Amino acid sequence: MQQIYTYGNYLKNKFGCKVYKVGINISGFTCPNIDGTVAKGGCTFCENDSFSASTGETQELKGFHLNLESKSNPNLQKQLDQLEMQFNAISKRQSEEYGAKKFLVYFQSFTNTYAPFDTLKALYEKALSFPNVVGLSIGTRSDSITDETLEYLALLNKDKEIWIEFGIQSVYDETLQKINRGHSSDNVKEWIVKSKEKGLNVCGHLIFGLPDETEEMMLETSKQAYEWGIDSVKYHPLYVVKKTALANDFIKGLFTPINEAEYLDVLIKSIMMKPENVTVQRVTAGINNSSLLSPDWCRDKNIQIKNINSALKPLGLKY
Repeated sequence: MQQIYTYGNYLKNKFGCKVYKVGINISGFTCPNIDGTVAKGGCTFCENDSFSASTGETQELKGFHLNLESKSNPNLQKQLDQLEMQFNAISKRQSEEYGAKKFLVYFQSFTNTYAPFDTLKALYEKALSFPNVVGLSIGTRSDSITDETLEYLALLNKDKEIWIEFGIQSVYDETLQKINRGHSSDNVKEWIVKSKEKGLNVCGHLIFGLPDETEEMMLETSKQAYEWGIDSVKYHPLYVVKKTALANDFIKGLFTPINEAEYLDVLIKSIMMKPENVTVQRVTAGINNSSLLSPDWCRDKNIQIKNINSALKPLGLKY
């Protein structure tokens, strides 16, 4: 049985040991389709209040938000302190429980290039100064990164492992409009291509089960994302949580989530289309608490992985 080329395998092969991503959530970061710059309310599936740091240390900065036009950052030192506190706590646990030896600092929640350049530079350099950190992974949106930041990341990439994670979601603009994404597919393509031209590593996030999308549309998104040159991929099913615009549509009967059989079918086909060099970071997603409205199969990740492996087995593959 051949294992799918995972991101973990890529990192272990490159660094010769277990490398773990340390997910960091920094107060003051938001999104341009939440703060009203390109839209309001965020993506229809996004429960904005759910973004909080693992350590709970973000509450002291509630109400403070940065964007690309911010002229100053009076809370930079507090953000740097949050970064260090979260890294120390999470990396210690990953070392003790999973045997992690080296780390990538993963700027995870919201849009982590959507701030003044001086703030980004300070945070990124602080993260790279921590013990056994080999690089960064930066979650962002294609409409929220500047050429200056891209040039700087390319410079860091000469000595460190630098990744940018873009939410592609779909290559269909009508779908992006339905989910209130706030940017076009061409915009995503432009910045992925730019990032690759600078020599950066790119991870693309794909969502299967978006409103009114057929399997053919989902697979076309995969095909184009691969063609744009992404180095890694995260596959997500669209699930519905409370306090979202999507939840309202679901309750009104205007949206039906993808069922597990449909998801498995499109996932396996997308994996089979994937170029060999593209690593897989995630094959599913979900949440196991009272906020999940539907589908219920997204509640237990262990069962999801078991079913995915059952679907891969006839192809001689495993995750």
